[in-house]
Amino acid sequence: MKILTTFLGFLLITNLYVFSENNLSKNSSHRTFSNQQGDEYKVITLTQEEFIEQIFDYKTNKEWKFKGNKPVIIDFYAEWCAPCKKLAPILSEIQNEYKEKIQIYKVDAEKNRELAAIFGVTAYPTVIFISTTKQPAQIKGLYPKEELERIIEEYLNVSKY
Repeated sequence: MKILTTFLGFLLITNLYVFSENNLSKNSSHRTFSNQQGDEYKVITLTQEEFIEQIFDYKTNKEWKFKGNKPVIIDFYAEWCAPCKKLAPILSEIQNEYKEKIQIYKVDAEKNRELAAIFGVTAYPTVIFISTTKQPAQIKGLYPKEELERIIEEYLNVSKY
């Protein structure tokens, strides 16, 4: 609990950018994170421990420091969530179309509650956009593919082609 409280304080201090709908609407040692299977690129399921290894070690670092070398999208979902089930194939399509330019992860928020709490996940789906140069941003709810692609191009600075 002390670690969670410390990190939540860190979030307040560093003013982690969390964009509302209005703002955005206008190498693991025990697992290899390869998303390519044949000609397809896959969304990868991520646990809290893997997040710490691959994305950001919030238990050690006081300031946001992204560990990755390409932009990341994290989908916080719940198994029972109907909009989450509609979003999953959209994110799979996006991953396959953007190929190695981005990596999309999915996190079961109910199995990884501490990680969900760190990002202030209070509704499903919540999608976090992590740029290599900016603070993370998030949207809550189901968005159409075109809007997600616009955010990827404008916020993550990644084009499909």
